[in-house]
Amino acid sequence: MSDARASGARRPAGSGAGPRPAPRPEPWVRRAPWATLGAISVGGALGALARFGITLALPHPPGGFAWATWLINVTGCLLIGLLMVAITETWRVHRLVRPFLGIGVLGGYTTFSTYVVDTQKALEAGAARTALAYLAGTLVAALLATHAGERLGRLVFVTWRSRGEERR
Repeated sequence: MSDARASGARRPAGSGAGPRPAPRPEPWVRRAPWATLGAISVGGALGALARFGITLALPHPPGGFAWATWLINVTGCLLIGLLMVAITETWRVHRLVRPFLGIGVLGGYTTFSTYVVDTQKALEAGAARTALAYLAGTLVAALLATHAGERLGRLVFVTWRSRGEERR
């Protein structure tokens, strides 16, 4: 096959064949989970707006402890723990709730990339102790918050559900 034909160029006039039909989209494009991607996108925008508001409300000086980012990541991890228990062990939810809330809202809300940048900026400002405290403190607090959210979720949601079933 010639390079012109392989690239999809039209055949010369008089060759007896008309123009090639328009190429079809790749199969993955036709099967893409558009509703899921839309839910994630809308949720991500909402989560990012919430994060932006908190960072405006709690600014920090160069080399200072980034309390806004710390608060965002720790509360986001707590909420992820709660959410996963709620939607996997307690309630039957629409298929778009998990992508909307878990990936979208909480994914847009939490910001571990900013956590790394804040650590780097503290180091550049000569605040190595603050950077180390922030680096370790965020990691430990985020993991503990996720665990606490999961435990709290089980305590509240599963207990609440079992009491509701007992009343029936």
